[in-house]
This record gives sequence, C-alpha cells and structure tokens, in this order.
Amino acid sequence: MIKSINVKTRSRAEFVNITSDVQKIVKESGIKSGICYVYVPHTTAGVTINEGADPSVVRDMQVFFNKLVPHSGDYMHMEGNSDAHIKTALAGPSQVIIVNDGKLLLGTWQAIFFCEFDGARDRRVHVKIMKDA
Repeated sequence: MIKSINVKTRSRAEFVNITSDVQKIVKESGIKSGICYVYVPHTTAGVTINEGADPSVVRDMQVFFNKLVPHSGDYMHMEGNSDAHIKTALAGPSQVIIVNDGKLLLGTWQAIFFCEFDGARDRRVHVKIMKDA
C-alpha cells in the first residue's frame, strides 16, 4: 500500500512537520506491526526525523544548513538552486520508521519533517506501510 501526502510550502527553505499525516496513513492501513517508509521524490527536498517539541531546533537546523551550504556559491548548475540539491543530499530522500501497535515508534520528542530547500512549491511525500511477515 502506497499513499501520498501533498505538502504546499510557502518559502524557499522550510521544515514542515508531517508526523500526524504519516501516522494517519499508518492507522488507515490497519497494520499493527511493520515498517513505514517515507520517501520524497524530489531533488531539492528531503525528509528528516528530529525534535518536534521545540521550534528553535528546526530554526537551528535551517541556520546550520545555510551556513554549511550557502545559497550563493561557486556553483555551476545554471538553475541557481545548487545549494538546494546539496542540502537534499545531506538530509536524504527517505526515512524508515518501525510500526508497533499501529503507531509510529518514534521517540518522545521526535517528529518527521519534510525539508523544503527550493520553495515555495507543491510537493509530494510517498508513504509505504509493510506488514511484518
């Protein structure tokens, strides 16, 4: 079973908490024990798991990404979004989360974030739930 989440970003760089959307898909699947794959099919957006309780953590991650890979640099890609491609490579396109008792087995403070690096855009996130054998 594969479901998709539509994410509409409003700025060039943005982290969107999609945990409740993913959990809803897990619940609707009826699977109690298995694996949840979260995959972003874009070259300038990714997905990460990190603290969702304190918004300053997301801000700190964005500041770090921008210091590590600034928007302007000695890039050759002509579209002007090389930094977004590099940041996506660092964040990664997918995450795997254990499903237990019909719920995502995330830590107390963990949340799943869609990472936009080249917005604002309409994006998709694919979620696949697989039942334990």
